Order: sequence, then C-alpha cells, then structure tokens
Amino acid sequence: MDKHALKKFLIACNKAGYAGGEEKKWIKERDGSTTIPFKLGDCESHDNFFGGEPYGGRTVVSYKGKPVWIMVYYGWVAEGIQTDPVYKILRGALMRMPEDTPFRGPKQYTEGTLTYDNKWIGDVDRFSGEERITESEKLIYKANYMGGWVDKRGGV
Repeated sequence: MDKHALKKFLIACNKAGYAGGEEKKWIKERDGSTTIPFKLGDCESHDNFFGGEPYGGRTVVSYKGKPVWIMVYYGWVAEGIQTDPVYKILRGALMRMPEDTPFRGPKQYTEGTLTYDNKWIGDVDRFSGEERITESEKLIYKANYMGGWVDKRGGV
C-alpha cells in the first residue's frame, strides 16, 4: 500500500466511521471497548476505543490482512460541559479531514460558539498532534494523537 492509497482509504474510513455517526455498525466488545470496523477492497480498518469520558483508543489500517498503519488517541471533555455539542462539532470537524493530512480534522472549524483547532507535525508517514475545542476562548475539549506506518522492516 502506498501513501496515496492510504490517504484515500483514511478519508473513506473516517466518513464511514465515527465522524459519520453510523453507530448501528459499531461493535461493543467484551472488554467494554467499542470497535468501528470498515473494509474497502484490500484495505480494512479497526478503530477500537474506550469511553465515555475521558476516552482513548487506536485505529489500525491493514492491507491484505497485514497491519500497515496506526494512530493512537486520548481525549477529554472538561468537567461540567455537556458532551453532545462538543462531539457534534468534533464529528463535523472530522468530516472535513484534509486530504493531504487525513488523520484528524482541519486546522480550524467553527460551529456556532464552538471552535475546533488542530495542530500537528509530520505527515501520514509519522505524525503527532493536538486538537482542542473552545467556547468563547475557554478550553472545553482536548485530545492528543500520534501515529504512522508500522511493520515496514524487521525488529523486536
């Protein structure tokens, strides 16, 4: 799988997964986590997370049955803040995932009084970043993420 194919797959995967809100396709696991599976041709993703609040998880992309890419993430909504509006803007931001850096949302996105900001370094090969949601400049949500290619050469 090359970088271009991975980016196209991540865009499709994201729209069909959490951002798309198709919760009927989500699988509740025995360990209490939730999995959002997606398959397109020879590619498949396995987005598995715990939460509620706070939440954490990982997305693994496999090509022809072999894991090739991973992203791990952890985030929270501030105490006393209603989660529904926060996750509504988060899903809106994730639906606007940049095609050249398809691991979270755009640099900035606003819905009403809420603003989503996303800063990252790197490319789909190897990256890390932080997304924040503010209301009137008050931080109400924050998540960190990182990832990239896996198992490209021997080790361990």
